[in-house]
Amino acid sequence: MNSALLIGAIAFWLLAWATNEWLVRRTFTSPSMARAARLAVPLLFGITILVLWEGIVRAFNVPSVLLPPPSMIWTRLINSVPTLWADFRQTFLKAVLVGYALGCGLGFLTALAIDRSPFLQKGLLPLGNFVSALPVIGVAPIMVMWFGFDWQSKVAVVVIMTFFPMLVNTVSGLAATSSMEKDLMRTYAASWFQTLVKLRLPAAWPFIFNALKINSTLALIGAIVAEFFGTPIVGMGFRISTEVGRMNVDMVWAEIAVAAVAGSAFYGLVALIERAVTFWHPSVRNARTA
Repeated sequence: MNSALLIGAIAFWLLAWATNEWLVRRTFTSPSMARAARLAVPLLFGITILVLWEGIVRAFNVPSVLLPPPSMIWTRLINSVPTLWADFRQTFLKAVLVGYALGCGLGFLTALAIDRSPFLQKGLLPLGNFVSALPVIGVAPIMVMWFGFDWQSKVAVVVIMTFFPMLVNTVSGLAATSSMEKDLMRTYAASWFQTLVKLRLPAAWPFIFNALKINSTLALIGAIVAEFFGTPIVGMGFRISTEVGRMNVDMVWAEIAVAAVAGSAFYGLVALIERAVTFWHPSVRNARTA
């Protein structure tokens, strides 16, 4: 065992912990410094995990087939950029984005139809809860048989996974408006569409964006899992399943890293749009004044 590497990793962890404790307890008068401190805390925490990972794996000589060190994963990632880009384009740009847009859009429109029809509300929502509980490993092979091995079948899986969270959250958001507020709109002789646009949709935006954020991660998970059941010789799920069989675990972790970064960036983009749209919401106001 290499004790020096282990001691160095633990020392870095203790130093980073102390620095983070100082940053979170410090009150900065400058808004830019406060923003920089909020960004530095999670960044330093992530670097600490990587340093501990590297130090422990190398100190105890853990076989790379079980857990490769971050430096080995980084080397594989840098040397496999064309392959990783092709997989990212196949899985994320084609399957995830298209399926996400279709699933969320159809879920939103169906929620509006349910809001107008008590029959659909009593008949479709229980069916939606049933279908949303179906496991993706059971749905994915069926979608591959129906739509083929290319990205279209992955889009179908993503649509199924994102449709019902959007449906349920939008229906709940539209129902969040109080009776007094709706009565006020009636006294102004507002139509159903005017009430929807000026009152009910603004009240439902937090619910809708909650579904959009949930679906941003569900879509990526669904597309990757679906590729395990049939795909051309490209894609994140295909690469992971293939390289595991070849014992190239560093390539598997490189794909996982790309998927994690893409999913986090997608989630962050949706969260930024939410802050711009729901600037009036108390949670957003409190976050800006903190």
